[in-house]
Amino acid sequence: MPQNEESAALAPAGERAETWAMNLDPAFLATSEALGDLGLCHARLQADARYPWIVLIPRVEAARELEDLTPDQRRLLMDEILAAGHAVRAAGLALGREVKKLNVGQLGNVTPQLHLHVVGRRPDDAAWPGPVWGHGAAEAYQPEALERAVAAAKVALGL
Repeated sequence: MPQNEESAALAPAGERAETWAMNLDPAFLATSEALGDLGLCHARLQADARYPWIVLIPRVEAARELEDLTPDQRRLLMDEILAAGHAVRAAGLALGREVKKLNVGQLGNVTPQLHLHVVGRRPDDAAWPGPVWGHGAAEAYQPEALERAVAAAKVALGL
C-alpha cells in the first residue's frame, strides 16, 4: 500500500523516516528488519524465521494505546493491517511456507510504544495453535531467506 495524499496527511508533517526512526524503541531495532514507511506506520519484518511476521509501528509521537490515535488514523491503521497481512502471506510464499492463518495482536506489555503484530501461522509452526509470544527463542533468518522475505514483503506493501 503506497503512501497517497490522504495517508500522507496523517503522518507527521515534514518528518523524514530517518529522523523518526531515531524515536523507535531500541527493542524494535534489535529484533526486526526495516521494510519502510506506509501512510501511518513504519513496517518491520520480525527477525524470527519461524514465522513470517510484520510489526506495524504508527508514527505518532508518544502513542501507547489505540485510543491515542485519531479516528482517521485508526481507519488508516486497519487498512495497513490488511496490507501487512497480504505482505506476510507473500513473505510466507517466498519462503516456501504458505500462511494458513493470520494472527493480529497489540500487546505492548514489554515494549510500550504502540505497535501491532501481524503474524503468519501454519498448523506445523512451532507454537501452533497457541500464541507465538513466549514460545521458544527466535530463530535467525539465513541471509538468503531474509532477503527473499524482505523483498516479497516490500513488493506486497508497494515499497
